[in-house]
Amino acid sequence: MCYERGSTKPRSSLMQIRKGMLWFGLIGTLLIGIRHLLPGEAASGGAFDAFCPFGAIETFWAYLTRGETLKTTNLLNFAVFSGVLGVSLVAGRAFCGWMCPVGAVQEWLAGLARRLGGEKRHVRGKLFKARLPIQLPLRADRPLRYAKYMILGLILLASAAAIYPPLFPFCPARAVFSFKLTTGLLWSVLITFIASSLLVERVWCKYLCPLGAALAIFNKLSPVRLRADFKACNHCGRCDIECSMGIKDVPDNLSDTECIRCLECLETCTRDDALVIKVGDIR
Repeated sequence: MCYERGSTKPRSSLMQIRKGMLWFGLIGTLLIGIRHLLPGEAASGGAFDAFCPFGAIETFWAYLTRGETLKTTNLLNFAVFSGVLGVSLVAGRAFCGWMCPVGAVQEWLAGLARRLGGEKRHVRGKLFKARLPIQLPLRADRPLRYAKYMILGLILLASAAAIYPPLFPFCPARAVFSFKLTTGLLWSVLITFIASSLLVERVWCKYLCPLGAALAIFNKLSPVRLRADFKACNHCGRCDIECSMGIKDVPDNLSDTECIRCLECLETCTRDDALVIKVGDIR
């Protein structure tokens, strides 16, 4: 069924599932943060950071060469990362778009920014006139996209001689969810994260997230992916408008490493079968 431009049709069951999974990840991480405050938690379950999938990447070299994990991490990191890796092998960066609690917070902040910027009701596929969030100019956006890969590389280098995970003092997940803002630096991280996410949609995912950088290659390898039928697609630009990652010419770039597989482009499309989910069609 086709819908008119600027459709306000109810969200599909697939998108309801995605929102439910984001809420599940968000609430689960909040509960882990609260549990972290309970007496005796460290002895019974490990630090808050032990539940972070990126912690496995940070502590991998130490465990491989010294037989021990970095402080605040443990073998649980590898278990969590294995789950994320399994999802990525099948569906690319779907973890970022469907499960990541930091991504969920950014989506909520982007919605808040639109309301603060003057948008009364969000209409999918329609360019809104709200002042927030903003789109960075291409001359700034393009080079900044490489920052997360540089951060990943620096963290991998630093982890070889580290005692604590290199991202430990700067991690927005710790600032948002651990409820232990014990340093001025963590307060700065929290304030900067909130302010920048209100200003630019999914700013952490686009420019800074080292986990997203590590998972990006799987968008090129995963068997589950979107495909465009260019006979059905009329290049109306609705999917470009709705893409939270700011990908341009979405039908031509469905395997872009920036894509978080949120499927909002599929949800927004008004043309029958212009965008479809394919399994095993790697080319």
